Amino acid sequence: MSKITKQRLFEILSSRHLNNPYSKLASIPTPNNFKDINIATKRVKKAIECGEKITIVGDYDVDGVVSTTIMLEFFENLGIKVDYIIPNRFEHGYGLSPKIANKIDDGLVITVDNGISAYEASLILKEKNIDLIITDHHTVGEKIPHALAIINPKQEDCTFEFKEICGAQVAWYFCAAIKKELEANVDLSSYLDLLTLAIIADIMPMTSLNHTMVKQGLKKIKNSKREAFKLLNQHIQKEFLVSDDVGFTIAPKINSAGRMDDASLALDFLLSKCQNSAYESLAVLEELNNYRKTLQEDICSRAEKQIKSSDKAVVVWGEEWHEGVIGIVASKLSHKFKKPAFIFSINDNIAKGSARANSQISLYDLISKAKHLLIGFGGHKNAAGLSLEALNLEEFKEIINKELSQVNDSLHNEFITLGELDVSSVDLEFISIIEEFEPYGLENERPIFNVSNAKLVKTDLIGKDKNHLKLTLNSDGFIFEALKFYDNNTNLDNNLNLILSISKNEFRGVVTPTFLIQEIL
Repeated sequence: MSKITKQRLFEILSSRHLNNPYSKLASIPTPNNFKDINIATKRVKKAIECGEKITIVGDYDVDGVVSTTIMLEFFENLGIKVDYIIPNRFEHGYGLSPKIANKIDDGLVITVDNGISAYEASLILKEKNIDLIITDHHTVGEKIPHALAIINPKQEDCTFEFKEICGAQVAWYFCAAIKKELEANVDLSSYLDLLTLAIIADIMPMTSLNHTMVKQGLKKIKNSKREAFKLLNQHIQKEFLVSDDVGFTIAPKINSAGRMDDASLALDFLLSKCQNSAYESLAVLEELNNYRKTLQEDICSRAEKQIKSSDKAVVVWGEEWHEGVIGIVASKLSHKFKKPAFIFSINDNIAKGSARANSQISLYDLISKAKHLLIGFGGHKNAAGLSLEALNLEEFKEIINKELSQVNDSLHNEFITLGELDVSSVDLEFISIIEEFEPYGLENERPIFNVSNAKLVKTDLIGKDKNHLKLTLNSDGFIFEALKFYDNNTNLDNNLNLILSISKNEFRGVVTPTFLIQEIL
């Protein structure tokens, strides 16, 4: 078997982006092809001219908080004060809920990163003669809310050129249309740092338009004038940021506010005008994120005890499991057991759930098969939220298992490697080729490789809790070390077949390649 060389690596990675029509920011699509965007911009102009109150309704995840931040900053740059509401997950539920609609008495309402499933709330606003503009990117259901305008690329009759964008991008495009309508002077590229955070955190495909925006946006984060990003850069201390820095270090901190307490804490952090306020907000987010990790491990442990290997999906529940972490638990268990996962928290006989999957199966379509049991649901292909009466959980589980038993496709996307790696050829030049094609993400996965018949030389458990595996290996006479995080299984064969990724380790000015084990086959 021929092994991956530097030349072959370059050829494979460059081929992924050969036909990108939006390879430069100057060539990205304009807002013109969004359905209803002209109606919406004219209505905003009228509201500004008439001095009407404008209320932005966001959401409590990273995408929702960033979307709200962009809208607030944009209107502030126009010199216009707007109100905003970010729902509290525990008090209001998701997005524009009836509880939120009942809090609004007049003016114009604009949703960001939510609204496409807000049918009941839209009726409440309609009764009050309040115009509603929805900007969203989630899958469009059967019951379309009553709204003056719906800006969502997922609508069948929307002709916007690229469908897989996050809520913050839709909000940003709406700002671009408003800017044009008002002939205002606002630098829309100044929001690229925020957009990059949202695109990565919401796990949008890292292709086409998204790849171009994030590639430039990572540079913007590194050189951002926002106090929040300046402080985060001090914490990360890297010369160049990659998508994983945002996905695994920054995004969880921002997300922790909405998961554990109130998302307005994250909004305050992103909107910080001085170093002191940014520092205080980040300290709170760090504390919440650490608390989140503790709860997550506890619920994961409890959930695993319920899992039956014969089931086609992980469908488990518990009384008063923390609603803020069940989404992460679903993601981890889906990955670990290689099947879709549904985790429910029961409160007052109502089960609120989060679903995650990494497969070609659409979670939204799958959940639709049980919609007669549901109080509500919404989401994407690979992530969804839902609620139902707890007494219907067993029937829901039966339906999901029955539907998946009829699926011929794999219930989990397996690792797709670039090929067999010559470990001895991996140096800083090899890593620089990988870095050249950052950012990586969904549909543009970070390169991973096979290493076959590696001889095990030594096994160590490292880390404060001794829960990370460090292996010393021999591949065709070349000795190297590889790490597998959160694995303490030292009962291994002497000959190993591995799937590896490669990253760069910077320590005290010395840069070396690091081999990370994705799976031991």
